Amino acid sequence: MKTFIVIGAISALLSVAFGAFGAHGLDGKIEQKYLDIWKTGVTYQMFHATGLLIIGILLGKYPSSSLLTWSGWLMLIGIILFSGSLYILSVTKIGILGAITPFGGVSFIVAWALIAIAAAKLF
Repeated sequence: MKTFIVIGAISALLSVAFGAFGAHGLDGKIEQKYLDIWKTGVTYQMFHATGLLIIGILLGKYPSSSLLTWSGWLMLIGIILFSGSLYILSVTKIGILGAITPFGGVSFIVAWALIAIAAAKLF
């Protein structure tokens, strides 16, 4: 429980910091296309940081749920692969990094599916 709350809070903090950096540090320095990609990474990071916080809270009530635990780790992996690849793509313009992004998206999808399954079983 505590682990995912801490990771979620740190991820939310980083999302705000990366958002501010994009708005103030990258604006005018990279093409709008890449700034939009950066913003997508920030948005998805914040959504899933919130997801991690929710998972941490749910694990406080259902600490033995492996479905929730796996969901948390997959959300973290998704943040790293999805948002991380978009951040790096935005500043380097290395297009092949876009091939990593869908793996993060799949991690997000599976994580949310596991929460739905856990809810059906536990509630």
